[in-house]
Amino acid sequence: MISKVGQIMLYVNNQDEAMDFWTDKIGFSVISEENKGEMRWIEIAPTKDSETSIILHNKELVAKMAPELNLGTPSLMFFSERFDELYTDLTNKNIKVGEIAKMPSGRVFNFADNEENYFAVMDKK
Repeated sequence: MISKVGQIMLYVNNQDEAMDFWTDKIGFSVISEENKGEMRWIEIAPTKDSETSIILHNKELVAKMAPELNLGTPSLMFFSERFDELYTDLTNKNIKVGEIAKMPSGRVFNFADNEENYFAVMDKK
């Protein structure tokens, strides 16, 4: 039986820029970085002890190795207990941030990375 989501694969055009975005601007930590021949992957997460992490893969290389894979950006929803502070912080870092919307499940906003991939954040006070 599946007990949790372990890793989410995020296929990016530039792994170094993606790593810088997620660590410098969003505040994630690099958990590990592996190189196996041409293949390189970078594991990032909100904290070192997070149960779920994101793996940054080279989109072009993966497409060559496995052309049948869907390399589109997953629709990720992050939760924040410091929602307003995060919104202000991302805005001040000149990250493209959407308006705060009120949904039945709570307040939500989206933001874009350097490659125009959009992700959402929900207020979880």
